[in-house]
Amino acid sequence: MNIVNKVEADSGSAGSAERKTRFASPFDITTPAGAEGWEKMFPYFALISQERRELEEGKFWFFDGMHNPEPLYPFDTIMTENWWVAASQMTTRVWPIPPAMGIDHRIINGYLYISPNAVTDPSVIPERQELFARRAGHYFENWDSIYDEWKKKAVNCIDRLKALSFKPLPTYEPEESVFKHRGVYSSHDLLTSYNRLIENMLEMGSYHFEMLNLGYGAYLTFREFCQHAFPGITDQTVTSMVSGIDILLFRPDDELRRLAHLAVALNVADILVTDEGPEVVLQKLKNAPFGGAWLEGLEKAKEPWFWFSTGVGYTHSDPVWMDDLRLPFTAIRGYIEALRRGEEIRRPLEQILEKRTRVTSEYRALLATDDDRAAFDGLIDLTRKVFPYVEDHNFYVEHWHHSIFWSKVRELGDVFVAHKFFSDREDIFYLHRHEIYDALYDLLIGWATGSQSRGEIYWKPIIAERRKIRDVLAKWSPPPALGLPPENITEPLTVMLWGITQETLQEWLGVDPNAAGKALKGVAASAGKVTGRARVITEPSQLYEIDQGDILVCRVTAPSWAPVFTRVSAAVSDVGGMMAHTAIICREYGLPAVVGTGFATSSIRTGDLIEVDGNVGTVRVIEEVSR
Repeated sequence: MNIVNKVEADSGSAGSAERKTRFASPFDITTPAGAEGWEKMFPYFALISQERRELEEGKFWFFDGMHNPEPLYPFDTIMTENWWVAASQMTTRVWPIPPAMGIDHRIINGYLYISPNAVTDPSVIPERQELFARRAGHYFENWDSIYDEWKKKAVNCIDRLKALSFKPLPTYEPEESVFKHRGVYSSHDLLTSYNRLIENMLEMGSYHFEMLNLGYGAYLTFREFCQHAFPGITDQTVTSMVSGIDILLFRPDDELRRLAHLAVALNVADILVTDEGPEVVLQKLKNAPFGGAWLEGLEKAKEPWFWFSTGVGYTHSDPVWMDDLRLPFTAIRGYIEALRRGEEIRRPLEQILEKRTRVTSEYRALLATDDDRAAFDGLIDLTRKVFPYVEDHNFYVEHWHHSIFWSKVRELGDVFVAHKFFSDREDIFYLHRHEIYDALYDLLIGWATGSQSRGEIYWKPIIAERRKIRDVLAKWSPPPALGLPPENITEPLTVMLWGITQETLQEWLGVDPNAAGKALKGVAASAGKVTGRARVITEPSQLYEIDQGDILVCRVTAPSWAPVFTRVSAAVSDVGGMMAHTAIICREYGLPAVVGTGFATSSIRTGDLIEVDGNVGTVRVIEEVSR
């Protein structure tokens, strides 16, 4: 059964039509036929349960299509389990943000739903305010130096991850293990490496949120100041005052532009503008005059900039530039074609900075007192200071680190294949990380005793069953929200990253995703108004189908899609707020964007003629292709 935005009605308004007041209960969601037993893939604490029904039915849950647009693989739950603690503890225990608590998680039909918590006891607010002011103040006052320390910690964590290796156990222990009298052997090394791998992931997950909530909090404070001082100011105008900051996350795309220029300069561009696959192109470059020089440039760009996932880094299944050159080569081809047309391929940074300066000056001039201007100056300076971390952490954590992490898990998968537990290295992702530990110990027992491990016959049928179940769940459409909408949403990530506000919920409650020809309302993330044909992208492999001038419609974009933004005329996403990557990238590329629409990918089809108004946050279907 596919429940989409099923709501309960409240007919209490005299003389009015039924008023929708809540989304479907999570307990009303039924399992698709063929996916029975999906719960066994996930830990008990992540599931909706009768024991906690009163709590879970009274909460508001929304689908996290931003980080996990598809059903979770059991191993990949390490990511959601990590930030369930790591992000929440920052808001609740470390800073603590006065009105907000952490974010709860539940897995429903394999999809991740999350729920922000708020402080419900007003008497604790003063104590939290005092703690937050002292602790956050220390970070804000020392932001640059703490961020420098943060980058060193992140790189050190990545270096230790790179140093881990997983190899099948030897027939006989190497003699160096014997004659150096270590007293521990390959079995201990393998188990230790697995523990280090998991610890390394959780360590980076903690660094992920060390400064992030504060960064969003600084922006929210500036936004609230502007909304109070300048009634009617749009979110888009507020963000224009912090745009134009050169961030690390654009560096991979900058490298592709450099390679496009290099290809033209070395006269090898013709080889790169063909529709042939990367392997064929690379071979032709090897044989071409000056092709070797371009390949040297490519290798120089790869480390670390090609550790760039085509997704958001939270799932193993998204290709990484380092292993899959299709997206970067497609982008390079587009840049070369633009250069040949005499076009400028740099981001329009100067125009963005000019607008930032002008808008900031105009609004500052509207303030009545010196105190107001001093407060405005302080808040905008702080917001601009924290902004690079808010975006750049993404490259260090979700791309550079996590892409290497997934490659290491695959190395471990090879060990299980060598010892006959799995048929394919990818099978490892159908086991939860705690199950991997048990399987690993089973493997060590078989190796040590010389007898058959039970895992050789135990795991393959379980993996086959889980693959079948997940395939069924992948065809199910998760509703964007469940449960009872809250009176207030105060958790900063929920507002800034996912764009969930009271207005969002009211919009979702009123939308029938199956209605044709309707207008969608979302966050006006980047200015401009464009009409064009929609290109609906639900997985990274479809990126190569985008034609020049298409309007990108997706659940959410990834930073590694930046090269695609030179080909599209606007962007629309199901999820996201003002600080979501779709919003930030579109502002930096000067493209209209509406994010957080909730239903764009389910209500718009590729080929529909749509109008995107990034000034007011609306998307209107003008002409439909046949359904």
